[in-house]
Amino acid sequence: KQCFARDVVLLKLVGMHVVVVHGGGPQIENLLARVGKKGKFIQGMRVTDAETMEIVEMVLGGQVNKDVVNLINQAGGKAVGLTGKDASFIRAKKLLLANHENLGDLIDVGQVGDITQIDPSLIGHLESGGFIPVVAPIGVGKGGETYNINADVVAGKIAEILKAEKLVLLTNTPGVLDESGELITGMTPNEIDEMVADGTLSGGMLPKISSALDAARSGVKSVHIIDGRVEHALLLEILTDHGVGTMIKSH
Repeated sequence: KQCFARDVVLLKLVGMHVVVVHGGGPQIENLLARVGKKGKFIQGMRVTDAETMEIVEMVLGGQVNKDVVNLINQAGGKAVGLTGKDASFIRAKKLLLANHENLGDLIDVGQVGDITQIDPSLIGHLESGGFIPVVAPIGVGKGGETYNINADVVAGKIAEILKAEKLVLLTNTPGVLDESGELITGMTPNEIDEMVADGTLSGGMLPKISSALDAARSGVKSVHIIDGRVEHALLLEILTDHGVGTMIKSH
């Protein structure tokens, strides 16, 4: 975490406009366990009932967000924490997943959000003031409903709206792996579609890959899925030629 914070600050110092979007899966799981609940996932999305939503918002908007903000500030940056509820800048509606076993049916995963609109003006104001926005992936509905949104989905959509040069998705694997477990350093959308179809890509990697593809197809010049456990992974990927993960090419 401290290494990541220093990397973010250095990228800011070299003139890059950095926006951080974070998740908090392990922390959410820990708190759920303390109240006797066990997390459930469908197609990489956390099933979120009302009680789970309270915990998710507490962890993401409170604990994790402020931890990341504090680490960046301690490293010499000027970070400000946000959720999508701030200025209602992430609007969402209820997400219903397609049922791949019974085509035509939809799966209700609770208070999980599908982004309908992102207003970039709040992030723009912070960036123009020299601040680093740190965004917790929580959206708000038309009636003020709170929605849990996958962090990779939020990061991808913000990258699209801001017309970002790069989208970097950090994970706990070396990147995208083939069926033999070997790192794939570069991929095209067609190659990704084939790997999803044959089941090589599944589970928690699906939202990450989907966000990467959407961003690449929507004008983000390069999308990278990298191993966040590697020291200075951000700097290695952005400021060197060899990189440390998988790059998604737009074509």
